[in-house]
Amino acid sequence: MNEKYETILEWFRKNMPAAKSELNYKNPYQLIVAVILSAQCTDKRVNIVTKDFFEKYPDPQILSQAKISEIYESVKSVSYPNNKSKHLSGMAQMLVEKFAGKVPDNIDDLQKLPGVGRKTANVILSVAFNQPAMAVDTHVFRVAARIGLTVDAKNPLDTEKQLVKNIPKNELAIAHHWLILHGRYICVARKPKCEQCGIKEFCNYFNETVVSEID
Repeated sequence: MNEKYETILEWFRKNMPAAKSELNYKNPYQLIVAVILSAQCTDKRVNIVTKDFFEKYPDPQILSQAKISEIYESVKSVSYPNNKSKHLSGMAQMLVEKFAGKVPDNIDDLQKLPGVGRKTANVILSVAFNQPAMAVDTHVFRVAARIGLTVDAKNPLDTEKQLVKNIPKNELAIAHHWLILHGRYICVARKPKCEQCGIKEFCNYFNETVVSEID
């Protein structure tokens, strides 16, 4: 591991030792529902929706029997409710028909489920099954590039490969949360809060953009 990675990871270890998902869930089924709903939507909104959703649809068997129009009524306050209703219906039906109602614990089978791409699959693997996977969403993609953990990463898969190569296997799951939470609250998209950042002295963006502007 290079010095930049080690220095930044050590800061996160000390300052965010218990980082975890902000989505509320109790099992892999609930997590996959929450993650599907969270696409381009806040975790806060998703948690409001899933509180009643999980009471109405406590397992994939019951969800698989619901009409898409019924599912829509339960999730209409999230972004893109039409598509997400269809994905949730298809996901539940496939879980019941092909996976005995259980969420699979490997990336290939997970990606067969409607509404589940590579990012969502990696979230399920790392969060629900504690596997060494790195899910790359917009926060992770942005933060990794700004700090300088990735170099010339053109897409999420490039970012994932570079992070997996350089972060210890046993820390990949929590590192996913470190980068997401840092991007959500400090290294925000439009105007990063560099004055509040504990790793700014090691950050490419800060040293190349902010410091140069001051100079």
